Amino acid sequence: MGKNYVDIENDHGETLRYRKHSNGRGLIAHGAKVHPTAVVEAGAYIEPGAKIAAGVHVGRGVWVESDAVIGPEVEIAPHAHIGSGAAIGGRAKIGVRTQVGAGARITGGSLIGDDQTIGDGETVATDPRGLHLAA
Repeated sequence: MGKNYVDIENDHGETLRYRKHSNGRGLIAHGAKVHPTAVVEAGAYIEPGAKIAAGVHVGRGVWVESDAVIGPEVEIAPHAHIGSGAAIGGRAKIGVRTQVGAGARITGGSLIGDDQTIGDGETVATDPRGLHLAA
């Protein structure tokens, strides 16, 4: 039986330990909180301090940076990047290869399409069709 964790050195020369999540085998750093009902697919990384709520689906190759907060039933498509301290409201959908900047806010129920970039500290609200609303 293989080990259930991986040690990876970060950019500062520190070694971080990641465990494989039971739903999907994605890598969860020590200090991150991921609800047991969330799915974190293989190849995804959840960094220390991040919080992932119930029913979230994190696709392959997604990177959720430190202190990001992902609300319930959010869907994050493959290869998206969620910046440090970003917050994504419940039932939001984040598209393939979308970049959400550090400290950005995505309101609940928003639809962010593929290949979009949300800037650092930006707040975005859309309707379920992806049309931008006043935020």
